[in-house]
Amino acid sequence: MRISRSVDDAYALAQRDGFSLLDIAIDETRLRHMLDDDSCGAFVSFEGRVRNHNNASSVERLTYYGYENLALNQGRQIIAEAKNKFEITHAIAIHRIGALEIGDIAVWIGVVSAHRYPAFDACRWILDTIKADIPVWKQEYYENEASKWLSNNG
Repeated sequence: MRISRSVDDAYALAQRDGFSLLDIAIDETRLRHMLDDDSCGAFVSFEGRVRNHNNASSVERLTYYGYENLALNQGRQIIAEAKNKFEITHAIAIHRIGALEIGDIAVWIGVVSAHRYPAFDACRWILDTIKADIPVWKQEYYENEASKWLSNNG
Protein backbone atom coordinates (compact mmCIF):
# COMPACT_ATOMS: atom_id res chain seq x y z
CA MET A 1 0.00 0.00 0.00
CA ARG A 2 1.44 3.36 -1.05
CA ILE A 3 0.22 6.90 -0.50
CA SER A 4 -0.22 9.22 -3.48
CA ARG A 5 2.00 12.02 -2.14
CA SER A 6 5.74 12.37 -1.79
CA VAL A 7 7.19 12.15 1.71
CA ASP A 8 7.86 15.91 1.77
CA ASP A 9 4.29 16.62 0.65
CA ALA A 10 2.94 14.31 3.37
CA TYR A 11 4.92 16.19 6.05
CA ALA A 12 3.87 19.57 4.61
CA LEU A 13 0.24 18.42 4.75
CA ALA A 14 0.71 17.35 8.36
CA GLN A 15 2.14 20.74 9.25
CA ARG A 16 -0.62 22.64 7.42
CA ASP A 17 -3.70 20.53 8.24
CA GLY A 18 -2.49 18.62 11.30
CA PHE A 19 -2.95 15.14 9.81
CA SER A 20 -1.31 12.99 7.19
CA LEU A 21 -0.55 9.42 6.17
CA LEU A 22 2.91 8.03 5.50
CA ASP A 23 4.03 4.79 3.87
CA ILE A 24 7.57 4.91 5.30
CA ALA A 25 8.96 5.18 8.83
CA ILE A 26 7.67 8.19 10.77
CA ASP A 27 10.34 10.78 11.60
CA GLU A 28 9.26 11.87 15.06
CA THR A 29 12.11 14.41 15.33
CA ARG A 30 10.93 16.17 12.16
CA LEU A 31 7.38 16.29 13.51
CA ARG A 32 8.52 17.56 16.91
CA HIS A 33 10.34 20.47 15.26
CA MET A 34 7.14 21.41 13.39
CA LEU A 35 5.52 22.02 16.76
CA ASP A 36 8.22 24.29 18.22
CA ASP A 37 6.47 27.40 19.55
CA ASP A 38 7.86 29.78 22.16
CA SER A 39 4.34 30.60 23.38
CA CYS A 40 3.81 26.98 24.45
CA GLY A 41 4.95 25.59 27.76
CA ALA A 42 3.62 22.10 27.10
CA PHE A 43 4.45 19.48 24.51
CA VAL A 44 2.76 16.08 24.74
CA SER A 45 3.30 13.25 22.29
CA PHE A 46 2.16 9.68 21.79
CA GLU A 47 3.82 6.94 19.76
CA GLY A 48 1.74 3.88 19.01
CA ARG A 49 4.10 1.03 18.17
CA VAL A 50 3.51 -2.41 16.68
CA ARG A 51 3.64 -4.95 19.50
CA ASN A 52 4.47 -8.64 19.30
CA HIS A 53 1.12 -9.90 20.51
CA ASN A 54 -2.62 -9.28 20.34
CA ASN A 55 -4.66 -11.04 22.99
CA ALA A 56 -3.30 -14.61 23.06
CA SER A 57 -1.82 -14.51 19.55
CA SER A 58 1.85 -13.97 18.76
CA VAL A 59 2.05 -11.20 16.11
CA GLU A 60 4.92 -11.33 13.60
CA ARG A 61 4.08 -8.19 11.58
CA LEU A 62 1.12 -6.27 10.21
CA THR A 63 -0.04 -4.23 7.26
CA TYR A 64 -2.17 -1.10 7.46
CA TYR A 65 -4.53 -0.22 4.61
CA GLY A 66 -6.42 3.04 4.33
CA TYR A 67 -8.77 5.08 2.22
CA GLU A 68 -6.36 7.97 1.71
CA ASN A 69 -8.58 10.88 0.64
CA LEU A 70 -11.26 10.15 3.24
CA ALA A 71 -8.63 9.61 5.95
CA LEU A 72 -7.01 12.98 5.18
CA ASN A 73 -10.39 14.74 5.21
CA GLN A 74 -11.43 13.18 8.51
CA GLY A 75 -7.99 13.72 10.04
CA ARG A 76 -8.09 17.43 9.19
CA GLN A 77 -11.54 17.66 10.82
CA ILE A 78 -10.33 15.84 13.95
CA ILE A 79 -7.43 18.26 14.42
CA ALA A 80 -9.68 21.28 13.81
CA GLU A 81 -12.18 19.95 16.36
CA ALA A 82 -9.39 19.35 18.89
CA LYS A 83 -8.28 22.97 18.50
CA ASN A 84 -11.84 24.13 19.19
CA LYS A 85 -12.47 21.69 22.03
CA PHE A 86 -9.19 22.13 23.95
CA GLU A 87 -7.00 25.16 24.59
CA ILE A 88 -4.17 23.98 22.35
CA THR A 89 -1.99 25.90 19.92
CA HIS A 90 -1.34 23.14 17.40
CA ALA A 91 -1.49 19.38 16.94
CA ILE A 92 -0.07 16.99 14.39
CA ALA A 93 -0.95 13.34 13.85
CA ILE A 94 0.48 10.91 11.31
CA HIS A 95 -0.65 7.34 10.69
CA ARG A 96 1.46 4.77 8.86
CA ILE A 97 0.12 2.80 5.92
CA GLY A 98 1.73 -0.33 4.50
CA ALA A 99 3.85 -3.12 5.98
CA LEU A 100 5.15 -2.60 9.52
CA GLU A 101 7.42 -4.71 11.69
CA ILE A 102 7.38 -5.19 15.46
CA GLY A 103 8.50 -1.94 17.12
CA ASP A 104 7.65 0.33 14.19
CA ILE A 105 5.68 3.49 14.96
CA ALA A 106 2.16 3.09 13.55
CA VAL A 107 0.76 6.40 14.75
CA TRP A 108 2.41 9.56 16.12
CA ILE A 109 0.58 12.46 17.76
CA GLY A 110 2.06 15.68 19.09
CA VAL A 111 0.23 18.55 20.79
CA VAL A 112 1.48 21.91 22.05
CA SER A 113 -0.30 24.36 24.31
CA ALA A 114 0.41 27.04 26.86
CA HIS A 115 -0.39 24.63 29.72
CA ARG A 116 -0.03 20.87 30.28
CA TYR A 117 -3.60 19.75 30.94
CA PRO A 118 -5.08 20.81 27.58
CA ALA A 119 -2.14 19.17 25.78
CA PHE A 120 -2.58 15.85 27.62
CA ASP A 121 -6.36 15.88 27.19
CA ALA A 122 -6.19 16.78 23.50
CA CYS A 123 -3.54 14.16 22.72
CA ARG A 124 -5.64 11.35 24.20
CA TRP A 125 -8.82 12.62 22.53
CA ILE A 126 -7.09 12.86 19.14
CA LEU A 127 -5.78 9.29 19.46
CA ASP A 128 -9.15 7.87 20.50
CA THR A 129 -10.93 9.75 17.70
CA ILE A 130 -8.41 8.67 15.06
CA LYS A 131 -8.81 5.05 16.15
CA ALA A 132 -12.60 5.34 15.97
CA ASP A 133 -13.08 7.48 12.85
CA ILE A 134 -10.16 7.25 10.40
CA PRO A 135 -10.72 4.65 7.64
CA VAL A 136 -7.63 2.53 8.34
CA TRP A 137 -7.67 -1.24 8.74
CA LYS A 138 -4.92 -3.63 9.68
CA GLN A 139 -4.08 -7.16 8.73
CA GLU A 140 -2.14 -8.94 11.45
CA TYR A 141 0.14 -11.86 10.63
CA TYR A 142 0.67 -14.47 13.35
CA GLU A 143 3.23 -17.09 14.16
CA ASN A 144 0.92 -20.13 14.33
CA GLU A 145 -2.38 -19.12 12.73
CA ALA A 146 -3.91 -17.45 9.68
CA SER A 147 -3.76 -13.67 9.38
CA LYS A 148 -6.75 -11.63 10.56
CA TRP A 149 -8.29 -8.35 9.43
CA LEU A 150 -8.99 -5.91 12.26
CA SER A 151 -10.43 -2.44 12.57
CA ASN A 152 -8.00 0.25 13.71
CA ASN A 153 -9.37 -0.32 17.23
CA GLY A 154 -8.63 -4.07 17.07
